[in-house]
Amino acid sequence: MRISTGQMFQQSTNSILEKQSATNSIMGQISSGKRVETAGDDPVAAIAIDNLKQKNTLVDQFIKNIDYATNHVQQTESQLGQADTLAASMKESMLRAANGSMTTAERQTIADDMRQSLEQLMSIANTKDESGNYIFGGTKTNDIPFAFDNAGQIVYSGDSGIRKSNIATGAQVNTNTPGDAAFMNAPNAMGDYGVNYSSSQQGDFVVTSAKITDSSTYIAGSYSFSFADDGAGGLNISVTDSAVPPITTVASFDASVPVSVSGIEIKIDGEPKAGDTFSINEVAEVSIFDTFSKAITLFESGSTVQTPAGQSELAQLLNNLDSGVNQMSQQRSLTGNSLKVLQQYSDNHTDEKIINTSALSKLEDLDFASAITEFEKQQLALNAVSSLFTKVGTLSLFDYI
Repeated sequence: MRISTGQMFQQSTNSILEKQSATNSIMGQISSGKRVETAGDDPVAAIAIDNLKQKNTLVDQFIKNIDYATNHVQQTESQLGQADTLAASMKESMLRAANGSMTTAERQTIADDMRQSLEQLMSIANTKDESGNYIFGGTKTNDIPFAFDNAGQIVYSGDSGIRKSNIATGAQVNTNTPGDAAFMNAPNAMGDYGVNYSSSQQGDFVVTSAKITDSSTYIAGSYSFSFADDGAGGLNISVTDSAVPPITTVASFDASVPVSVSGIEIKIDGEPKAGDTFSINEVAEVSIFDTFSKAITLFESGSTVQTPAGQSELAQLLNNLDSGVNQMSQQRSLTGNSLKVLQQYSDNHTDEKIINTSALSKLEDLDFASAITEFEKQQLALNAVSSLFTKVGTLSLFDYI
């Protein structure tokens, strides 16, 4: 078969171009360090590589979310810890001011210190994060959550909203603690009602519990209790609300037996005297700010704290303070649990990324030893083809005539 000169040149050129392409391809792989740069290099591996890269991108986003959540939860936990320490110090001040040896001036000094601590506590509750958002405002992060109203009471203007962060597929974690849950909504230590003691109280008694025990007969409202001599050395209790005459009378009062009225059970401890009175009003939850404010007012009232009514009120305030501190501690424990969960998921994502990256490396990373050997082989073949083409191209019939 006769091969034309043009055909020979075309075949030689194609061989050179093919070897150059193979050599350039290997050079590109060596330069990038990747065995698979396009889907054409290895279609099956390319699909797996793409899936692994998508997984790593998702894991990276989850890790960023975890870092964001961790920063905010840590800040919340830290502020609640400071509030807990401050509340414990204020409780010590309350107990010290209740000492009968204290003078009026000394109690006023303690009250002044407690007022400064109360302002510090409110400052903690109004903490901002690095972006200027109030961390205890719920979802209303742009408005100051705690402030004094016209009556001098600390009120909450935030909401109960919870902000969440996605930390894994199908998994979320709370990144904030609403201010009402941390500082405002502690359970009333007495149950469902709070007590107002009369300044004229003579007996040494305190209401230890006032709970709704029978919802079917319960009638909402405020109730007043009056002790009267029963003429036999004991006491009767008359209970009234807005109705006249009294809605019920309990004869022969016994402190060991709760007083029941309108579905409410009231436990009284101590020894009241004839003429003593007190009233109850519905209070399901108490604010630690309100508890401290009432304690400060009590200590500023001079010797009132040493009266029977003052002692009874102080006992109620201390119980409510314990409830408020427990409420803060519970919320702090929740943040601690969130930090633990965040760390667990962070470790899981780190392990997952290591596994994905290892698999990715096996699929796309280049074996340099094999690649260099293949490069040398292709380069040798290219040199051989080029040399042969040069020699053949210079052949002439006239050289053999």
